[in-house]
Amino acid sequence: MISLLIGLAAGFFGGLVGLGGGVIMIPLMVSILKMGQHKAHGTSLVALVFTGISGAVTYALNGSVDILASVLLASTAIFTARAGAHFANALPEWKLKRSFGGFLILVSLLLLLKPYLPHVCRHITGWLETLILLLTGIFTGFLSGMMGVGGGTIMVPSMVLLTGFTQYTAQGCSLLAMVPVGTAGAYTHWRLGNVSASILPGLVPGILIGTYLGGSLAHILSEGALRIIFSAVLIWTGVRYLRTPKPQAGEVNYS
Repeated sequence: MISLLIGLAAGFFGGLVGLGGGVIMIPLMVSILKMGQHKAHGTSLVALVFTGISGAVTYALNGSVDILASVLLASTAIFTARAGAHFANALPEWKLKRSFGGFLILVSLLLLLKPYLPHVCRHITGWLETLILLLTGIFTGFLSGMMGVGGGTIMVPSMVLLTGFTQYTAQGCSLLAMVPVGTAGAYTHWRLGNVSASILPGLVPGILIGTYLGGSLAHILSEGALRIIFSAVLIWTGVRYLRTPKPQAGEVNYS
């Protein structure tokens, strides 16, 4: 029941502001379920694969998915996602927490700046578009595997600002690309023992239901107010993670 509620909360807030639920899910699993940071990242990534499948199908039915762009993104990201998962596993608990805290603050700043970011006037095509998508995949794949998130935080702005994709198409492509990418990262975390399979039966349905409810409510409430509230929560959580103390010399860390 607790895992279902965590999934609902993560999906709901993610659906409200157009983000994957990992940025909410991971802190909740660590604080409420007392899960280790490494295992929270791996478990989150497994759950978010199902969110990507559901979201990609929804966007595809509305004609907001570019198959070729998704393939290009995934073609490089699928390799770096595994590298990101291994990198996260090699980090001490306190360093991973600080890294996640910095990531949360970056996400919040991107959310706050979203209305003021310039958009490319025309859609870039050809070899330049291909290069941008491949490079974006490299970075977001590593970030996804390391942080246990979908990667859309970086992928969507890159597609909108650098190649001229519409917001809807960028989000649809991101969701579709993150299905194989998330699977690669999740599998690596699974092999490393960083997945708590026992909570997935509650977590996955919760995320799916919460994302639908949050996405529906987002069309009723003010997007600006939601963005500010959500960013404030992320900044507060990120600062707490950044302040994670470094273990003293000779101290054994059982986290």
